[in-house]
Amino acid sequence: MPFIEDSCRIACTRQHAWTAAAIRRIEADFNRSADTHLIPLALPGFPGIDIYFKDESSHPTGSLKHRLARSLFLYALANGWLHAGSTVVEASSGSTAVSEAYFARLLGLPFVAVMPASTSPEKIAAIEFHGGRCHLVRNACDIAAESERLSRDAGGHFMDQFTYAERATDWRANNNIAESIFRQMEQEPHPVPAWIVCSAGTGGTSATIGRYARYRGLATRVLCVDPEYSAFHAHYAALSQGRPPPEATMPASRIEGIGRPTVERSFIPGCVDAMVKVPDALSLAAMRYINARLGRRVGGSTGSNFVGVLRLAQAMRARGEQGSIVTILCDGGERYVHSYYDAEWYATQGIDIDDADRVIALSADGDGGLPDLAPVSRHVGGASDR
Repeated sequence: MPFIEDSCRIACTRQHAWTAAAIRRIEADFNRSADTHLIPLALPGFPGIDIYFKDESSHPTGSLKHRLARSLFLYALANGWLHAGSTVVEASSGSTAVSEAYFARLLGLPFVAVMPASTSPEKIAAIEFHGGRCHLVRNACDIAAESERLSRDAGGHFMDQFTYAERATDWRANNNIAESIFRQMEQEPHPVPAWIVCSAGTGGTSATIGRYARYRGLATRVLCVDPEYSAFHAHYAALSQGRPPPEATMPASRIEGIGRPTVERSFIPGCVDAMVKVPDALSLAAMRYINARLGRRVGGSTGSNFVGVLRLAQAMRARGEQGSIVTILCDGGERYVHSYYDAEWYATQGIDIDDADRVIALSADGDGGLPDLAPVSRHVGGASDR
């Protein structure tokens, strides 16, 4: 044995045993959970174009981020970054922190979420429900540095979703979101989607879907939608057009869970075929439209995704194409009672509800167009639907 002291050998054995037990707990939890649903939404104004929502709100922690949190914990365990008693710290606007708090409690580890002070009280309550502690900061740009400081002071581990999201997920298989979508689409009229529409918070979802589609030799393309206040679209557009990416920092996104002041390392432009920029008013109008059509509240990021779906459906119809478009229902609207479902919040933000609702209703009926969404593609400059 390479160990000089028995104490080292014993400590090593205990750490390996703890890690193995922790991974078994996470895998057992996964086995207790069913896959999320794929929900069709008929748009009569677009015959031959089938729309589906991958309902990630049905995870135990209520959002798409449940998949990410599971992957991040398994990645950290496999890398030897966690041990019994480790304080887990994450920089998160809410949903990732809710899911990570769930897994930290599953493993008996303390959890601290570092988040902007503007985060909805419902998300804060959900984190605390799962045993986490919330550390609020005034400036969204400071949450990563503050997370590093807290984890260092506690001798713990900073999960750092914005760095590791794209590499923690096994994009080739293991029931990632891409594999799940394509499996559930197998019996549909157009089983291989023409497009999958997602939005970027870390960039991990677009990376997983883009990589999986290429690995499997599928023709599906990825449209990534970016909210009004976010750096991803400008960065992607600059790279696509051979320009240096802008260095300016964007304000904090009003669409919680997506958009970032600066481009994160998990965002892989090569995995994205096209991007559009969606005004917040349209995102939230689309959210309300989906709420009415599905009879359930959804979050603002789902609305952003749906605007991208409408953009693609209009382009496909104009070219006489048929096919399927899949997008993601990211989370439920119960987390936004004091914001997106509160009329006073819209007045405070200066968002015109009536005009945006009219634009989305006409677009969804097939009777009206959308405003310019600054479409850009890395394949054909400025042509996001080709």
